[in-house]
Amino acid sequence: MSVYSAAVWVHAKRAILSRETSSDDDHAGEGPRARRQAITIVGAPVEAGASEPGAAMGPAMLRTAGIAKPLSDLGHDVEDRGDLTRPHPLVHAAAPDGKAHQFAHVATWARLVARETYAVLRSGRTPIVLGGDHSIAMGSIGGVARHAAEAGRELFVLWLDAHSDFNTPLTSPSGNMHGMSLAMLCGEPGLEGVFGDQPHGLVDPGRLHLFGIRSIDSGERRLLQDRGVDVVDMRRLDEDGVAVSIRRIIDRVKARDGLLHVSLDVDFLDPAIAPGVATTVPGGATSREAHLVMELLHESGLSPSLDLVELNPFLDERGKSALLLVDLTASLFGRQVYPVARGTAQAGPG
Repeated sequence: MSVYSAAVWVHAKRAILSRETSSDDDHAGEGPRARRQAITIVGAPVEAGASEPGAAMGPAMLRTAGIAKPLSDLGHDVEDRGDLTRPHPLVHAAAPDGKAHQFAHVATWARLVARETYAVLRSGRTPIVLGGDHSIAMGSIGGVARHAAEAGRELFVLWLDAHSDFNTPLTSPSGNMHGMSLAMLCGEPGLEGVFGDQPHGLVDPGRLHLFGIRSIDSGERRLLQDRGVDVVDMRRLDEDGVAVSIRRIIDRVKARDGLLHVSLDVDFLDPAIAPGVATTVPGGATSREAHLVMELLHESGLSPSLDLVELNPFLDERGKSALLLVDLTASLFGRQVYPVARGTAQAGPG
């Protein structure tokens, strides 16, 4: 509270209360065949992977914005396990050659988050991990990938982000490890020490889909091209449209009977609607485009696990970014403005 003005928190809380007291007609409804899920919320207050402080407050702000209530209203079984606590001491992980700031901190958190997401999935529940900077995805996806491998299923990752986050310590201009998550998860050299001997899974670069990208470093670009990663930048979205682009990914996952993990960075969204992030890039997704992605994912039946990352309340405006993330999460899990069976004709007024 000392770093984030009381007025902002009050405004956000009032917005939540107004939602809680509004009628069901004011809310988006649930889909025609809503799937009840067992959902576990886990907070990972991590900012060691970023250069600017504030992302560690993300889980608290998302809870203040009411992340659990719309999911419960949709009939899901929701539990919130609170925030993970970083164990002490840090893991003894030797920093790699090149630049990788706070390597031991990031590795410690990655191992902890991976154990937690793996345990959640093993218990038959779907994890929603609240960040925290995007380095937490090393852990969340590492745990999901381990579970997928044990289940004999291919894991696909949908990375909703302005950045590709495929740097290594030798290519990163900044050394900030939130920009190395996917390189680590795809097994690029130099990041093996993040997990050491701890069991975890990796992601086949051919099953990684970067969506909404508009900032790639030169070293990343070469790696992405060499590894055959699917990059859907904003140019492709402008030309092909959001619905066509996301349905192509959905169809690919379903054709392989795969599992899907969605990692949503605030900077996927245009900073005009979501300013609460330290890495804004102009020209991001609109609110309607982002909701369409989530609605189509829900209608696909894939029931993905989810990260919500890089929310920095100190940089937000009256809670608008946090509230938008809450709404997008509700869309992913089944909330619709006007539920109808898609693909059927809808009669007009008589």
